[in-house]
Amino acid sequence: MIPRAALARNGQRALQWQMRSNNWRCLATAASGSFSYEIGDAGGVKVASRDLPGPTTHLAVVAKAGTRYQPLPGFSEGLEKFSFKNTWKRSALRITRETELLGGEYSSYHSRENLVVGAKFLRDDLPYFAELIGEVISQTKYTAHELHEEVEPNMNFSRKELLGNPLEFAMNSAHGVAFHRGLGNSLHPSSSTPMTKYLNENRLQQYSRVAYAKSNFAVVANGADHQELSKWINEFFTELDQSPPQDFPSTGTESTKYYGGEERIAHDSGNTMVIAFPGSGSATGNSYKPESQVLAALLGGQSNIKWTPGFSLLSKATAAYPQAHTATAHHTYSDAGLLTISMYGNADQIRQASQEVVKAIKSVAAGNVGREEIKKAVAAAKFKALESGQNMNTGIELTGAGLVQGGKAFQIDELGKSIDTVTEDQVKTVAKSLLDGRATVSTVGDLFILPFAEEIGLNV
Repeated sequence: MIPRAALARNGQRALQWQMRSNNWRCLATAASGSFSYEIGDAGGVKVASRDLPGPTTHLAVVAKAGTRYQPLPGFSEGLEKFSFKNTWKRSALRITRETELLGGEYSSYHSRENLVVGAKFLRDDLPYFAELIGEVISQTKYTAHELHEEVEPNMNFSRKELLGNPLEFAMNSAHGVAFHRGLGNSLHPSSSTPMTKYLNENRLQQYSRVAYAKSNFAVVANGADHQELSKWINEFFTELDQSPPQDFPSTGTESTKYYGGEERIAHDSGNTMVIAFPGSGSATGNSYKPESQVLAALLGGQSNIKWTPGFSLLSKATAAYPQAHTATAHHTYSDAGLLTISMYGNADQIRQASQEVVKAIKSVAAGNVGREEIKKAVAAAKFKALESGQNMNTGIELTGAGLVQGGKAFQIDELGKSIDTVTEDQVKTVAKSLLDGRATVSTVGDLFILPFAEEIGLNV
């Protein structure tokens, strides 16, 4: 008879082996899955899809109609707010009720370059939502009463939300100082913008023909078969112009130019200081510089691990100023980028922390950062880029924008490989170039205490 202790030991070993095998199988499955998009053309419309396993689908139209391309203030947001209102076939109430009955969700938003109109739903309901989105972009009624009673009040709420958030206000200001027009256009019209002078229902309807011309948008889907998606696009996206009408002015198509400078805005709801430098364009364009993303990860500031201050350069440099919250971000656009370092909180501590931020950048430019730090920054930048591309919302917008701007879909596999090739010398070189050029500094809050750019050693 086999002793009970031996049976117990053998059972534990078998269980451990089984768990280990299952883990290996799971890891292999995850690693072998591809997040690449299949691209094509359906009736003159650019189409990209990932047939991810699962019972749901995310479908969206990504139009080159963000604030960079709007001919007049408020047009991008006006189109966004008119999405899923009354069309020539269905009322807004019917659209809402039918979407609820199918358990779906619809949404729209705009960014500096793109206008995204989309829906999430059960996979079998692709025909209905392909028809609905095609109807929304081609047959929306742009009526005066909806503009004045629903669209404009919602635009005012967005404007007030921006004005009440010093951090977003400063970030918006930094884009304006850095790029002037185009990418520098405000995401929301300011309180002093004469909306009645620019915005009316007839002009919005004219602009919708520009924004939703077939050459100006792409249809992107996650969780849909490419052939089936192309079939429904061919059927429901027919009532659209192939190219934008020539009688409507096009703006924002010129190459982006970085200027730099300084802007100071008094605000009594908080203190924020944003320091920005030129960054990298999108990986689908010709101005992509992965070393800018690595530098952003190297500087850091905001901890990724709970209950710890973090070990990035800015986390350590500003550790003595806990009331000055510091974070580095990289904003990527089709032909340009903006590397931003934001500080918000106590005005006195921001004043002191800002000096340490500039010293940290100078230490990178001087080559005083160890190889191990660069290695960690490369891994962090790669993770952030891949996570962003894997995210359904971000991946859809990046892919659609890439197709419209340059005919190339955003492929996260290629992005990870390019970041892996960044060297220590490249990071040092890009940091030095930022200090040699003009910085962008936007300060919002108590201007009596918050410093000027020259006081912390920056050229503007």
